[in-house]
Amino acid sequence: MASPTPDLTTRPIGVFDSGIGGLTVARAVNRVLPHERLVYFGDTAHLPYGDKSTAAIQAYSVKICDLLLKQQCKVILIACNSASAAAYELVREYVGSKARVLNVIDPIVAHVGQQYAGRTVGLIGTKQTVNSNVYRKKIDDLDAGVQLQSLATPLLVPMIEEGFFENNISDNIIQAYLTNPVLAGIDALVLGCTHYPLIKEQIAEFYQGRTEVLDASDVVAAHVQHYLAENHLAARPGPAAPAHHFYVSDFTRSFEESTRIFFGQEVHLEHYPLWE
Repeated sequence: MASPTPDLTTRPIGVFDSGIGGLTVARAVNRVLPHERLVYFGDTAHLPYGDKSTAAIQAYSVKICDLLLKQQCKVILIACNSASAAAYELVREYVGSKARVLNVIDPIVAHVGQQYAGRTVGLIGTKQTVNSNVYRKKIDDLDAGVQLQSLATPLLVPMIEEGFFENNISDNIIQAYLTNPVLAGIDALVLGCTHYPLIKEQIAEFYQGRTEVLDASDVVAAHVQHYLAENHLAARPGPAAPAHHFYVSDFTRSFEESTRIFFGQEVHLEHYPLWE
């Protein structure tokens, strides 16, 4: 007798990032899909991925996927631009049919192609994301006449992680980057790093409505929602809110405090020493 097909809809969504920045994506997903259970893994032992080699990022990503597969995740969302750029194809191959794999780059590329055809769009991100040229290649492939102007902004992640935002120091650093001639005359700016939603207001203030600031986490969350519906994977509403799990590969008290800021609510972090 054939065994009953396991109900994939009740399985969690796995989300991973080099640290806690990907919680902005998890928060956006949680907002539009409140019935979905999330399993989050932040590889805090190796952050940031932005200055790691492609080979290193691929090795970390595969190992993290093993953990998320053990947790029976139906979808694995790579909530990190550097890992999406370096490891998406490999992870998809590695995971095979065990789970669906999504990244944070393709949804924003599609959005830019639809909304900004024939216009100039700026992008800020880590050195790894910008130097990989992944956004430029994918946007050029759309053939929508979008001119992409990219700038690596390496000081922004440590600044945000140290809690320096919404103050004079961050205003000065943001202004120094955004006044770079590379970003002159853009119609929209893609925030190509999961930390940047935390400084979206400051960036928007700088542009005073002249330039649209695109928060990738909202675009990605809408994509995940659409993907689950289309593939009949969406969880049905239950009587209680689902219990999310948050793991980090290296635990410090400051991560727990930052986690609250990134996810927007109380979070219990579990230390999962994946590398020992």
